Amino acid sequence: MKKLVGIIGYPISHSVSPAMHNAAFKILGLDWEYLPFEVKPEDLEKKVAELREKGLIGFNVTIPHKEAIIPLLDEVTKLPKIIGAVNTVKNEGGKLVGYNTDGAGFIESLKTDASFKAAGKKAVMLGAGGAAKAVAVMLASEGIKELVITDIDLEKAEALTDYVGSYFDVSVMCAKQKSDELKRALKEADLIINATPIGMHPKEDKCPIDEKTEIGKQTTVFDLVYNPPETKLMKLAKEKGARAFNGLGMLVRQGAIAFTIWTQKPAPVDVMWKAAKETLGIK
Repeated sequence: MKKLVGIIGYPISHSVSPAMHNAAFKILGLDWEYLPFEVKPEDLEKKVAELREKGLIGFNVTIPHKEAIIPLLDEVTKLPKIIGAVNTVKNEGGKLVGYNTDGAGFIESLKTDASFKAAGKKAVMLGAGGAAKAVAVMLASEGIKELVITDIDLEKAEALTDYVGSYFDVSVMCAKQKSDELKRALKEADLIINATPIGMHPKEDKCPIDEKTEIGKQTTVFDLVYNPPETKLMKLAKEKGARAFNGLGMLVRQGAIAFTIWTQKPAPVDVMWKAAKETLGIK
């Protein structure tokens, strides 16, 4: 009998996860299928109960349900409790257990794709939303030496700064956008992460930092945006001699971690990567 997994979100038509996972199931000869479920916020509780009843092995959770789903689960592992968001659920004999593979996917991509280890380094986070929270928590857990957070909404940046500081013994600070403090942090950073949608299709001409901003040649820029494959921020970083990576690696690797949670098998990462690129029209 075919085993089913899927993804819930609203909207959901843009997701590349079905292509990634179904390609992985096919190459491993698994009789599994990954289905998309478009679920409006007001229908979330009903849909989760339905998926539990139908016996799905598990499902991914995307915007806008990552926080709202937590009270509907039977158990949540330690990391998503700290992050405050779940993106992967496993059905363990009727018990729904929540995980967060976003942060782990980011760290895996950072280490594997960018050959970057966070321990002892200085980082600047552009943005303070849900994705930023997962990344900030993981950087702190990996032993980042210094983390500076900025956001157009200063209160959000301050709240995330306080939150990370309450859980981890790391130097975490908030900086106003366009401030001298932020300019200095960007210049000295070993790692700059764009956790905002600025530069994402169809607004490829936008950049989350001023083009005159100094970026050191020692810096690695990691843009969580993956469409377009090379954002304006990435181009700017490369022009200044820095290295730059997009978020496709994070997308694929968080999916691979979820795949293993469900199947208990190593994910064919190369196959998932190829399927994601084909779906996005990336050569």
